[in-house]
Amino acid sequence: MAERLQKLLARWGIASRRRAEDLIRAGRVSINGQIATLGDQVDPEQDRVEYQGRCLNPQTPPELVYLLLHKPAGVVSTCADPQGRPTVLDILPEPWRSVPGLHPVGRLDFATTGAFILTNDGDLTFKLTHPSQHFPKTYQAWVRGHPTPETLTQWQTGVNLAGQMTLPAQVKLCLTKNQPQAEALLEIVICEGRNRQIRRVAKQLGHPVISLHRAAIGPIELGNPQAATYLPLGAVRILTPAEVTALQNRYNPEGGHPVVQ
Repeated sequence: MAERLQKLLARWGIASRRRAEDLIRAGRVSINGQIATLGDQVDPEQDRVEYQGRCLNPQTPPELVYLLLHKPAGVVSTCADPQGRPTVLDILPEPWRSVPGLHPVGRLDFATTGAFILTNDGDLTFKLTHPSQHFPKTYQAWVRGHPTPETLTQWQTGVNLAGQMTLPAQVKLCLTKNQPQAEALLEIVICEGRNRQIRRVAKQLGHPVISLHRAAIGPIELGNPQAATYLPLGAVRILTPAEVTALQNRYNPEGGHPVVQ
């Protein structure tokens, strides 16, 4: 049965669907000896698909791997970095670092710590990162000052960033302190992933971020820091089958905005 080439490459664990599109545009994939083009359909039972000269065998697809990393600060959430900074792949132990097609799911900025998923399941990556899905992510942010109830309501309702309103968010004040300076701990749940969104909104509202940590991606959590099961900073673990199923079940093919309580 024929399907789009980029979808097949993602399903075979070669790359995420978007990355597969880049590989096709770069001429690194061929079908039956001919350089493939974006939009080509392929039947894996009849067509010979090659990536960088290597024939891909539909009968022996790679084993799918799903990892949760507790990303440290000072690490970029890409496969490679032109500035030579360490990447999330660089800090993985073997054998995970050598898994074919392993790639980040989404991003987490250089200074932010927390939950980060990597996989070679390109289909799942496409589903979780597609803009229509509004997949919830939970953050803990220390900010300067003490946000007022009015400021929190404004953040919850939506803030204009570069001419576009942010989606409704859950923003809860958890803790305040005054020494050595006025600071507040916020729990924030957002369902979109604009570049440095939390940092930009916090600064715009007059409460710049001091530190930012992602505690959960949908149902996938690092755990309670006081518990023995907590994933330490820089450590990685395999997602359980139940966690993988939970991620797959969050996908809504019709998209739509989430309801924020």
